[in-house]
Amino acid sequence: MARAVFYGQKGELRQKYREGMEDQLGALGLVVNAIVLWNTRYMQVALDDLKSTGHPVLEADVARLTPLLHDHIHMLGKYDFTLSPEVAQGQLRPLRDPSSLEEYLNRIP
Repeated sequence: MARAVFYGQKGELRQKYREGMEDQLGALGLVVNAIVLWNTRYMQVALDDLKSTGHPVLEADVARLTPLLHDHIHMLGKYDFTLSPEVAQGQLRPLRDPSSLEEYLNRIP
């Protein structure tokens, strides 16, 4: 995941001095940790939702989950950090409905 986050410089440190490299690595670590935290939080919410709706959740499957996936994160391009009122009040965004055809079609580039 760190290579994907660090894509802009082709995964290479470009600073000519040690402190600059340390700054780059510190920022990279911060972003990677934020992604892992986000993924872990939402995986737990998804698991809780599955359990509450009666779907079987096997511990063997949970053990194979990883918060290091990043395909759902747009690494390049334009970002909008405007929060919805719900998120601004500390609530999480709603989970996606995988059975929704419209939602699936909107994800196709």
